Amino acid sequence: MPLVNNKVGDDCTVGTEKASDDGKALVESLIKVVACYRHLASCIGGCTDSLQLRDELRQTREKAQKLAMAICQYLTSHLRDKSLPEEQRKEMELLWVAFSSSLELLHVDMCKVFKIANIFSLADMTSLVQTGLQGGGTEVAARALSMPDLKEDQTPALPEGLESQERSTMEQEISQIDQMIDDMEKKVNVLRWMVEPLGPLYADPVSRTGSASLAIISVDEEQPGQPLCQRSHIVVLLFICAVVIVAAILSVCVVFLL
Repeated sequence: MPLVNNKVGDDCTVGTEKASDDGKALVESLIKVVACYRHLASCIGGCTDSLQLRDELRQTREKAQKLAMAICQYLTSHLRDKSLPEEQRKEMELLWVAFSSSLELLHVDMCKVFKIANIFSLADMTSLVQTGLQGGGTEVAARALSMPDLKEDQTPALPEGLESQERSTMEQEISQIDQMIDDMEKKVNVLRWMVEPLGPLYADPVSRTGSASLAIISVDEEQPGQPLCQRSHIVVLLFICAVVIVAAILSVCVVFLL
């Protein structure tokens, strides 16, 4: 009777699941950091723009780039492995799509911050748009960076030449993200439209019960309007009849008077 080493198979399964979990954790961390960067980027050029905000954007951007480099190496090595099981390959492709999409969003927001920062300089605070917002994104940045609450400086002084140095640094970082996206497409050929979402993480957020409840609400909103329409029709008909009667009476009076 042949002996089967079940321990080896179990170890392979555990290793595969651990690798998939590690990839998911990295991608989820990147998604949170990119979302934080987008939130902070929406404040630049407004009345909440400050040196503290620019510093938070820089820290968040650096954290996102570190995560992106780690995820790119991780997923590239797994997807180029021809011995990778089919189920794990599908999971890695899902993570690859989520990663590439987040990286493109980060690139768009970095370009937006770069252009708006060139228009609104911190040297002239009066040129900032008075949006009416109060407070910054310090708490959001602290959560995304997994750091204690960042201290907000009330009136920080703008160091000389800081903005020009920040612009040159951002230009280099934007070009690095561009290069990373190009290298990703060359190394791994994953067609996004061919990747099928699976599992609760990638499920449609609008459930059937939700759509059914929306349909019920729409029907309930339409039904009360029907009696109102009928009443309005009745009022119009009564008004027309009254006008006709008044016109007939006036015509009869005119005939008798003549």
